[in-house]
Amino acid sequence: MRHEGGLGAGREREPSVKVEVHVRPGDAQRALRAEVLAGLCVNGRLKELSPKWLYDERGSQLFDEITRLSEYYPTRREREILEAHARDIARASGADTLLELGSGSSEKTRLLLDAMRSTGRLRRFVPFDVSEAFLRQAAGAVAREYPGLLVHAVVGDFERHLGQLPRGGRRLVAFLGGTIGNLKPAERARFYAELSAGLRQGDGLLLGTDLLKCRQRLFAAYNDGAGVTAEFNRNVLKVLNRELGADFEPEAFEHLAPFDEENGWVEMRLISTRPQAVRLPALERHVNFAEGEVLRTEVSCKFRPEQVEAELAEAGLRLTERWTDAAGDFALSLALKR
Repeated sequence: MRHEGGLGAGREREPSVKVEVHVRPGDAQRALRAEVLAGLCVNGRLKELSPKWLYDERGSQLFDEITRLSEYYPTRREREILEAHARDIARASGADTLLELGSGSSEKTRLLLDAMRSTGRLRRFVPFDVSEAFLRQAAGAVAREYPGLLVHAVVGDFERHLGQLPRGGRRLVAFLGGTIGNLKPAERARFYAELSAGLRQGDGLLLGTDLLKCRQRLFAAYNDGAGVTAEFNRNVLKVLNRELGADFEPEAFEHLAPFDEENGWVEMRLISTRPQAVRLPALERHVNFAEGEVLRTEVSCKFRPEQVEAELAEAGLRLTERWTDAAGDFALSLALKR
């Protein structure tokens, strides 16, 4: 772990940002290799990768395009809730510290920062993200926009470093964008338990969840007519080609994202259009695909409100408020540590 005193050391006009780094050089490469070995190279299992590998620079650009598509509602609906209820959230949480997991550019977070500042309590902002370069840029921008705000950026993976969240003050952890839906039930339970273990009584979690709805709307949101989601999905094969020297042919895979009724999630799939053998030189392996064989790249769980409340309660987090958009598509839930 590295600690650094600030961005732009030696430049007096640059605001101070504390940066804490828990991701070591090579961690991502090692994690990718291990996951490909376990997820693609074991015979008899469904081939699967974590959705984290979708988000290289190109993947992040494509996802930004997706959020602006007419079919894709979650980003707009969550922003609608924040615009209407950020002050209610700030008052109900009573927090002086905002921690955001997977903060990205912290664009929506500014609505919460503004609301918390209006209460007179805001003291500190802790953006938490796995991309150090992007996090430094975003943290510096927030520090410049909010003079006097303590900004303590943490470079980490929420699947491994929740125990490293800075302590002190009354904290509100924001986990927005419906990202919780990318975790399967056992993974969610583990996430909630680890997060709760690091919270003090009165600390809160603000959780964004996509709600169950008309199946046609769900299908349209993940199978857009312009093909942007398909390109986003196939981009993970280009990541494997670049990072592992693989020879995937992205055009030899079709994108499909159906709703799985049994599991309650949308499942992003890449379907092999023909028999093929793909080389993985960095792993000294190859992987075979039969025609029609599926590579699962993401699940996106859709929730009932009572399900969210029960899962939080199991981890010792008591639901105190829930807000939805006017259409009832998306929810923000505030839960406090007992």
